[in-house]
Amino acid sequence: MTNQLLGKKDIYLSFFMFTTDVKPSDLEYRKVVIKHMKELNALGYNGFELPIVPNGGAKSYSQEIDEYSKLRDFMDGEGLEDVQIATNVGTTRTFDPSSPDAEQRQKALEYLKSRVDITAALGGEIMMGPLVIPYGIFPLTDDNNPIWSDQLQDYLQTRYTNAQPILNQLGEYAEPKNVKLAIEPITHWETPGINKLSQLIKFLEGVSSKQVGVVIDSSHEILDGDGPEVFAEQVQQLADEERLHYVQVSPPDRGAVHTSWIPWQSFLEPILAVYDGPIAVEIFNAIPAFLNSLRLTRRKFWIPGEDTANQYPSAYDIAQKAIDITQRELDKIICN
Repeated sequence: MTNQLLGKKDIYLSFFMFTTDVKPSDLEYRKVVIKHMKELNALGYNGFELPIVPNGGAKSYSQEIDEYSKLRDFMDGEGLEDVQIATNVGTTRTFDPSSPDAEQRQKALEYLKSRVDITAALGGEIMMGPLVIPYGIFPLTDDNNPIWSDQLQDYLQTRYTNAQPILNQLGEYAEPKNVKLAIEPITHWETPGINKLSQLIKFLEGVSSKQVGVVIDSSHEILDGDGPEVFAEQVQQLADEERLHYVQVSPPDRGAVHTSWIPWQSFLEPILAVYDGPIAVEIFNAIPAFLNSLRLTRRKFWIPGEDTANQYPSAYDIAQKAIDITQRELDKIICN
């Protein structure tokens, strides 16, 4: 009997707990990925959010797609055929759908189409992430001064206008492949835009494809949201527009869920009233890729099979406590 029939939500875990690259062509690392999946599946996670590494040009898109398809085949051969996959994809400085250069925007469209194909090859139905403005790249003036506040918002309006038709075309491409695109509003200290759910709702007014929608992340909503009353209205609007595609539970510090300050009920209640998709737990472990970008001061959750065991919690310990508290808070609403 499925979780949906039991009245329970599917809960995914982001692989940012372990890596930013699942290395689908690396046969030995495939075994590592499968080991993590099996251990976490036994804890109750029935899906995973896999980061898709940006294409550096060393491989063709068709080669990348084939490698991820083989990873899916390997998963299925290891008894994980029922495990669900979502993908985490970002635009880059090279592949920027908001670029003022039309040729670069077209290259971004082809790049993002390849990521849709990778998602489909993995059997996924959700591709989420910062799909409008390249993550973490703050704009500068011609004389290398940073752009902030009013000047930044005026600058971004042009970039959003550039990106809207590209995202619409991407949505049209993704629809027959049964892949929904969930754009993530990300807090202002990480990226220049889109930071707020209200900004993303406004952006989507210029994107007619309903295949293009939103991922709501508790971390970003706590830090940059408009408050619980407006949030409930926004969730309802997105549901009415058929654009609420994905939800993440993540602490403001991106660390342990069970010791963080998450307003569980005011966050989950309006969502569960209108949303029947998965809930993903997103934890950024203190792995090298995140240390500087997120300025992580907390200890690493040591990774079994990779790190020497110590007296501090392991990645599996933190994942167990995360799913326990998430399921408990979901049950408070679902069972009432």
